[in-house]
Amino acid sequence: MTGDGLSGAIAKAAQILIEGGLVAFPTETVYGLGADARNGRAVARIFEAKGRPRFNPLIVHVANLDAARHYGQFGAVAERLAARFWPGPLTLVVPLAPHASLSDLVTAGLETVALRVPSHPVARAILSAAKLPIAAPSANVSGRISATAAEHVRDDFGDAVDFIVDGGPTETGLESTIVSLSREPILLRAGAIPREAIESALRQPLIAAAKGQIQSPGQLESHYAPRARLRLNAISARDGELLLAFGGGWRDAALNLSGSGDLREAAANLFAYMRALDSRSPAGIAVTAIPETGLGEAINDRLRRAAAPRMGENWR
Repeated sequence: MTGDGLSGAIAKAAQILIEGGLVAFPTETVYGLGADARNGRAVARIFEAKGRPRFNPLIVHVANLDAARHYGQFGAVAERLAARFWPGPLTLVVPLAPHASLSDLVTAGLETVALRVPSHPVARAILSAAKLPIAAPSANVSGRISATAAEHVRDDFGDAVDFIVDGGPTETGLESTIVSLSREPILLRAGAIPREAIESALRQPLIAAAKGQIQSPGQLESHYAPRARLRLNAISARDGELLLAFGGGWRDAALNLSGSGDLREAAANLFAYMRALDSRSPAGIAVTAIPETGLGEAINDRLRRAAAPRMGENWR
């Protein structure tokens, strides 16, 4: 899309959001499916389009820290992390500010709110033009593989979204890291910023999230899933499977997340490669082992959730 075309798309997206519509747009992590976070009817359309459970809260994207303070209460630790990582792929869960005027659907009835300031220039331009908080989960059918390109959004939703801003493939390819700061710092979701970087900024370790408590997006046991069954820590493909590899030496790999073993490259490719293999309708997708260090923690988190059994669904 040319610069003029992109400027027009940003203006159109902002107007649709102001009027209560749904817009898919790129962030540095994945594509988001956005609506005015203050408009309950608009936010309800997100849940309807995605088939998303109503108990699963949404991330609210805002233009800057000043805007974030209008919707959430920021203590000293939250201020420190925002100053260090915003704009960027970190979501902070903080106590809801009095008179925040957000739709109850956004917070799923919780007394906290998940806030993020994206760094992608298109997302920032839309926020600037619309001048409203944008509730935006990943732009994919709930539980399925996240969208890292505009065509992924079209494949999932067709005409159910009012407008898609095509900003090309996303850079990071993994959703934001989510940290709760309502009490002690808790890692609710591993993501595009490694745990180690956040702990260094905090000067203390992050606490692991309690199982079974949905406090933020991305905590469902089964999530990010292809239609084909996913098998982890594979050393070869079985009959009917396609092999998704990491690192060198995999001659029978259908695709390789990073032949050089670069975790950043693997993260950027993860969802697009899973979609590409799933489109070939295999009996299963076998994934080789990936280190748990750095971004590997977030990659493995997505893979484990993608491989988890899904209620009421038979594996192909």
